[in-house]
Amino acid sequence: MSEERTKLEIIAPSVEEAIEQGLLELGLTEADIDVEILDEGKKGLLGLGSRQARVALKIKPASGEVRPPNRQTTFEEKSQLQDAAEAIRETQEEPEEVSVARETINIILEKMRVNAQVSVRLGESDANRVQPVLIDIEGNDLSFLIGRKAETINALQFITSLIVGRELGRWVPLQIDVQQYRKRREDELRKLARRIADQVTSTGRKQALEPMPPNERRIVHLELRDHPDVETESEGEDPKRKVVVRPKK
Repeated sequence: MSEERTKLEIIAPSVEEAIEQGLLELGLTEADIDVEILDEGKKGLLGLGSRQARVALKIKPASGEVRPPNRQTTFEEKSQLQDAAEAIRETQEEPEEVSVARETINIILEKMRVNAQVSVRLGESDANRVQPVLIDIEGNDLSFLIGRKAETINALQFITSLIVGRELGRWVPLQIDVQQYRKRREDELRKLARRIADQVTSTGRKQALEPMPPNERRIVHLELRDHPDVETESEGEDPKRKVVVRPKK
């Protein structure tokens, strides 16, 4: 009997349901078949990115039928199996917040039909020993993910943070960067802060920077925190809140 006639592939919401459905179609019991799990399926986050399970049921040879001898695994195949096992171990060992954040952002980007490479890691601990989740997105011409005045990247970060927090049942600090935009912006803000500090020192008059979101104002405050001649404070209400640099009293 050919391989095609003795093997049946079934797709169902779960592996167990697929096996049960296959046995009903074949009119056999589990003792009569070998089960190969082709895809365990996935529930997905908040109903997004779900995938059904897929199994192959192969009828065991009847008594007296000779099975083909097992082919010896080649060196290349052994190496591939070892690499796959190592990848599985790394995935199992990574922190839960990292794996949840990776799955969440991948699903969101897939729904947005964005083709990009995503890397997720934990950042350095803050004063409260909390490690932020850092998500880096790289690809070709992803400026639309940043948006005007970073509106899109901030919205993407906010939505991702909400979903991750809901899945984990706790709040986790999270930052998304696209093509190193935030790093470039941070470098620009640090240079701007030093330039404004020099002007304030030379003129003796305070200067106000353009309105900024809280994370950008924080960069300016930190850059000038130890400056010997100027001090900073934030004035106004969001979204027009700004940093003011003035001479030290």
